[in-house]
Amino acid sequence: MPDESLTTAHRIAEAITERIVSGALPADAPLRQDHIAREFKSSHVPVREAFRQLEALYLVVATPRRGVRVAPLDAKATKEIVEMRAALEVVALRNAAPRYTPAHLAAIELALIEGDNAETISEFETANRAFHRALVAPCAMPRLLASLDGLRLANSRLVLAMARTAGWRPRSNGDHRQILQALRERQIGHACELLTRHNQTIERLARPGGA
Repeated sequence: MPDESLTTAHRIAEAITERIVSGALPADAPLRQDHIAREFKSSHVPVREAFRQLEALYLVVATPRRGVRVAPLDAKATKEIVEMRAALEVVALRNAAPRYTPAHLAAIELALIEGDNAETISEFETANRAFHRALVAPCAMPRLLASLDGLRLANSRLVLAMARTAGWRPRSNGDHRQILQALRERQIGHACELLTRHNQTIERLARPGGA
């Protein structure tokens, strides 16, 4: 039987994650333990656990005297997220690609098609996360996959923020197709190079005047 406090913590973390990624909770917004406990009708114990989960996802930061706040979305944070994701995802892909089955490749292609059919930036970004998750799913490195889950959420937050402020629209499915084609042809090194360039695109777009 699951620990009730952990179940509540997960529910709180999921709700706050959605608010942060969507922009409903902006960067540097304070997260007050007592307010959240009251909202979710819980004790402070699951709220503290939820905060730890959100820190692991790079969505909140805890600092002395300032408490827990929504993580920043400045140039430094963007660079850190992009560079960490670019490096770790390539490691995961190198380990995943030799394990691919036809079912794995079909899951990657399905996520690509869902991105093509997306009508909103939110739908596209959900499909984008699914594509990148499917790329590395077979790598058999659970700690690495957990880190990448957090980095992808942080990345989604950046993409949605750019969409709100600069009218940015999805334009990366061509990259996805090239990566998938390289994987189908068993050109793993080339696929990794394509993935690295693709993951660096968001940093360029996030710069003032980026294109």
